[in-house]
Amino acid sequence: MFNIREIDYNEEEYERLHEKLVSREDIFNGRILHVLKDDIELPNGHRSVREVIAHVAAVCVVPVDAEGNVVLERQYRYPIDAVITEIPAGKLDGDGEDPLEGAKRELREETGLTADSWTDLGLFVPAAAYCAETIRMYLAQDLHQGAQQLDDDEFLDVFRLPLKDAVQMVMDGRVPDAKTQAALLKAARILGV
Repeated sequence: MFNIREIDYNEEEYERLHEKLVSREDIFNGRILHVLKDDIELPNGHRSVREVIAHVAAVCVVPVDAEGNVVLERQYRYPIDAVITEIPAGKLDGDGEDPLEGAKRELREETGLTADSWTDLGLFVPAAAYCAETIRMYLAQDLHQGAQQLDDDEFLDVFRLPLKDAVQMVMDGRVPDAKTQAALLKAARILGV
């Protein structure tokens, strides 16, 4: 899991807002996520309950080629019963995998691409109110094409689109995936698009 403390704020100043874990109960342990029920002590000393989804840390990549095109994917997402446009992404192989190495692996597996230039776009927390998942975002440039190495249960279409058009899709509401929205907009800002 990533160190969320890297977010720039004075932790001592906000110590008065912290909640303290009193006890924890495992509700469900799945392949990808785990559901926990935590009894906590609030800053005022009262007790409450937090239901938390623990999720393996993940990475996502905005691959941009020399012509200013971004490499995107269309993938069916079962929970929302829809095919959506996303950037390459995936979970890390355990807590020990370096996020940059995980991003390189996911880019290669899903698109067949490798990149010579990598820019860290920061940490994305998709649902801080109930889920511990964190996603490290990257911009990949100086791309080289190789062969896809999809998992047996992975089906997606890979395509290229001018980055400015992808940004317009985000602004038009045609890219509902939150990590894709954030990473595309950050990459576009960095690249002056």
